[in-house]
Amino acid sequence: MDAVRVALLREVLAGTEWLGATRRFAGALRGSVVPHGGGLLLVGTAGYEPWHLAAHLVDEAAWSGTPELAPTLVRHGARPSDPAHLAVGLGRLAAARRGETLLVVAPDDPGAPLLERVHDARRAGATVLALGSGERELTTMAHETLTVPEGAELDLDTVQHLVSAAAGENAVPPPRGPRRFRDRLSRLADHLTAPPPSRW
Repeated sequence: MDAVRVALLREVLAGTEWLGATRRFAGALRGSVVPHGGGLLLVGTAGYEPWHLAAHLVDEAAWSGTPELAPTLVRHGARPSDPAHLAVGLGRLAAARRGETLLVVAPDDPGAPLLERVHDARRAGATVLALGSGERELTTMAHETLTVPEGAELDLDTVQHLVSAAAGENAVPPPRGPRRFRDRLSRLADHLTAPPPSRW
């Protein structure tokens, strides 16, 4: 979903709880990683890897000039032979420490092994954020949660788009109405329509 579609979606959702909820969650994410210079770990469940959220956060990090938003994708089935950015396994959660942020995306049951690792990361001082179905044990461990219940108006993928877009917005000074997003959209349009740089 590109920036224009996110803007249209936000117009449709005006007056609902989703805009405020996704912006609050994105603010917690940004507020956790930026002061510490990064350290964002992103993990899903054994049955769901948040590839798209990882890609969108990387894009938002580049577009917003906030490299701290670029996550390390932690994978359940990572193998040493995978490319470096895909080879980070669950063992990385055991090394999580104070100043790092662990974002767990869990549309289904996270399972006991993942919950144990999340608990250990929290005990070591990492900030835990949970996005998903609202599984009780995970939400109890999380410092901040955003629940997308079964049958909600929006699905988890759409909510992830809203969160990543909001995380990339400049949070200081506070936004004054819709102008700041329009400014950002205008800058993005200028960037996308600019001629390619000369190679000579």
